[in-house]
Amino acid sequence: MDFAYPRPQLQRDQWTSLNGSWRFRFDDECRLTTPDEIDHWPLEITVPYPPESKAGGVGDRGFHKICWYQRDFELRPGSDRVILRFGAVDYAARVWINGELAVTHEGGHTPFSADITHLLDRSGRQVVTVRVEDDPADLTKPRGKQDWQLEPHSIWYPRTTGIWQTVWLERVSRTFVDKVRWTPQVEDYAIKFEARIGGDPCADLSMEVELRHGERLLARDRYQVIDGEVDRHIVLSDPGIDDFRNELLWSPERPTLLDARVRLYRDGQVVDEFVSYTALRSVHILRDRFMLNGRPYVLRMVLDQGYWPDTLLAAPSDAALRHDVELAKAMGFNGVRKHQKIEDPRYLYWADKLGLLVWEEMPSAYRFTRTAIKRVVREWTEAIDRDYSHPCVIVWVPFNESWGVPELTAVREQRHAVEALYHLTKTLDATRPVIGNDGWESSATDIIGIHDYDINTDHIRQRYGAEIAPEQLFDRRRPGGRVLTLDGYPHRGQPIMLTEFGGIAFEAKPDPDVKRIWGYTVAKDAQEFAALYGKLLETVIHTALFSGFCYTQFADTFQEANGLLNADRTPKIPLERIAAATRISRTYIPGGV
Repeated sequence: MDFAYPRPQLQRDQWTSLNGSWRFRFDDECRLTTPDEIDHWPLEITVPYPPESKAGGVGDRGFHKICWYQRDFELRPGSDRVILRFGAVDYAARVWINGELAVTHEGGHTPFSADITHLLDRSGRQVVTVRVEDDPADLTKPRGKQDWQLEPHSIWYPRTTGIWQTVWLERVSRTFVDKVRWTPQVEDYAIKFEARIGGDPCADLSMEVELRHGERLLARDRYQVIDGEVDRHIVLSDPGIDDFRNELLWSPERPTLLDARVRLYRDGQVVDEFVSYTALRSVHILRDRFMLNGRPYVLRMVLDQGYWPDTLLAAPSDAALRHDVELAKAMGFNGVRKHQKIEDPRYLYWADKLGLLVWEEMPSAYRFTRTAIKRVVREWTEAIDRDYSHPCVIVWVPFNESWGVPELTAVREQRHAVEALYHLTKTLDATRPVIGNDGWESSATDIIGIHDYDINTDHIRQRYGAEIAPEQLFDRRRPGGRVLTLDGYPHRGQPIMLTEFGGIAFEAKPDPDVKRIWGYTVAKDAQEFAALYGKLLETVIHTALFSGFCYTQFADTFQEANGLLNADRTPKIPLERIAAATRISRTYIPGGV
């Protein structure tokens, strides 16, 4: 298995992956509560692949509310600390070390950890046990596209239960840097740096931050740690002239990363050291345009659901994540909308490094209850905290198509939920645009997102063409039988984007495991598929109303055979032909690409 360091913006040398073979069992009777009650492990699973997947070695897609994992590992305690980390476990996890409870966590898409130093056996022989509860029928938990029916139907897919991202151990000093956060401030040619200290409290701590662009030193500053934290602005030498300034700006066309090395000192001695990275990049909305680094920028995105046939939501490898980023760029897109999934941080690393914009979207719960909203708020807060520093992330999307808030036009509590999540997101991150509810029924939002799967390009022109006055557009009912904006939230001049369209199905490689394919429109062969895509993209790109678009979709996903790529990531038509249609020039928009 090819798995790289799981947390790319805080990388230390001393870490150990616990991916690989674990003991495994289901608990369909829900009778087991602690590891010492288990006397039989009938199965083995390959972590981090879920039990529903082929790659995990279990391949059971039935209904199982509870499952257990266990494995041994060798680690002799020392004078340092040992942190056990989980990338993601769906949904609620309880973790024991050597029979002692170490940590609990709820939320299927975000990381958690535990300091297990005090639980380690001095012999060096250790046992970790994980109990996972993931009720397949519970629609109040954020679950995204994971189906609640036994067989995948419509636009929902097989479930992903349990561990689905890397499990790993990290050795750190008694006092260590627990968290860092980078905030670019392009207008000041500066970067805000924040760090929080974990472990033993110490009085005399200082932190050195070194920034480089390649071999060129940009800054080396040292700060006193006050009350366990550092919060400083690193001002770079501003060359003034745009040509020189632009050399350091991050964009899909020039993804310039600034390498960082951070050292924590105590009494003049280094007690913690790690590498990170950041970038100079700004995003904001100016009237009806999306702005990247202070210039209008047309978003050409593709909807990506992040599933693989044999591993489901888990990535097959780090190379597979990189390949997905490379394929999106090769098809002419400058961004992806990660749909109903908080993607693995390694994907965001490759998007940062190779230059691909990312819209991050919260996986939906499908019932509106107090429990559901509390769960969404908690997990969304953790997702923003995890991914805040990635330059590739440019938009946050807490709700999609009114999922989980289905009566927005009639129920004020549901409207309040969308508005609250919008404002919470803006509070946690004031640097990025937020779409409160993508697709229709917009209220609090920085971008009006429209979902329209009409394949008839004449209809698209009639609906969104230059002759249509904005008040006509927003007064009409749109596809899906929903209004575009809620009463009290008229269009205020925000950018309008076609954030879902296309969905042209073409089964180039029939999947024996899929009984019936699904799509919004079906092409009979590759030539018709290419012609429909080209004509649709040409129409959308030349519709001046749209400041950007997101085509559905990147790759076939189980029964939904409307990808530009097959599920195995081979192209249905030549990549060059897809890219030529995606990159059609839009010369009449200043600064557009």
